[in-house]
Amino acid sequence: MTMNVFDISGRAMSAQMLRLNTVASNLANANTVSTNKDDAYRAIRPVFEAEYSDQLQQTGLSTVNVSEVVKLDREVTRSFQPDHPLADSEGYIYESAVNTDEEMVEMMEASRQYQNTLEVVSTLRTLMAKTMRMGQ
Repeated sequence: MTMNVFDISGRAMSAQMLRLNTVASNLANANTVSTNKDDAYRAIRPVFEAEYSDQLQQTGLSTVNVSEVVKLDREVTRSFQPDHPLADSEGYIYESAVNTDEEMVEMMEASRQYQNTLEVVSTLRTLMAKTMRMGQ
């Protein structure tokens, strides 16, 4: 695969956008409950994998792809609430396995990565424009 810095940046920004979308999904489901343990919501995360340029030896270029989105292996919280409409026969509900503090940190990190990549592209465009003006 032939890549340039704009291809790499675009893919990096897309990966961070998917990361932000998974955080949004996790936060939206943070306080959900279920009748049973298996149906309770578990946080999800994208799994990234590097993709290298065909000319890696000459250019050193690589980018990132999201290979899959996985559920985190976390235990859901079992809470005794016999009056809840979703309580099981023993009076328990199962709360989602989402740590909102962790999700906020994940959101801030993904947002900063996205902004950093955007800044690189912006700086590169400015430098390219200045280089073009020098040749006139």
